[in-house]
Amino acid sequence: MGRRRQIDRAAILDAALALADADGLDAVTMHAVAQRLQVTPMALYRHTDNKQALLDGLVERLLTSFPLPAAGLPWADRLTATAEAIRATARRHPNVFPLLLTRPAVTPGARTVRDFVLAALREAGLDEAAAARAERLMSTTVLGFAAGEAAGRFRRHDQAVIDEDFATLLGWLRLMVGEVPGRLNRVP
Repeated sequence: MGRRRQIDRAAILDAALALADADGLDAVTMHAVAQRLQVTPMALYRHTDNKQALLDGLVERLLTSFPLPAAGLPWADRLTATAEAIRATARRHPNVFPLLLTRPAVTPGARTVRDFVLAALREAGLDEAAAARAERLMSTTVLGFAAGEAAGRFRRHDQAVIDEDFATLLGWLRLMVGEVPGRLNRVP
């Protein structure tokens, strides 16, 4: 009798990400991931509770696929570098990236990026409520741009125009946070 194949959560998420990259998010099922790993679907349940947990893991995988900028950088540089890394992630995983627009970051690993952004916003002078609101608005804006670009929404434009649009968007976000923290701190 042969030895059972050893899998872990990382292998499961790698297989799910590869499957989604190749065939789209609809192709990600417990059965399809198990088949890709050459195990029974029941073997997955030792490492992930269900398909929802698997999708949460994919959110985590996307949000942890890049290193966070050095904590010693100025807050605006940290936010810009994080936004650029998220945009690059969308380009690498266009079939999976829309998941970030439909699922919250719930795993500890996925929340690391949100917490990193919140810390930069607090450093910029925002109080807790204003930082939370700014994070929601900024992340939705950056994710939306990145998802649109990855899906081909801007394909009729030259890449230089798209890059300049993204730089302008980041400039607006920095301006919003850096020049009007008093206004942002008066969140109703």
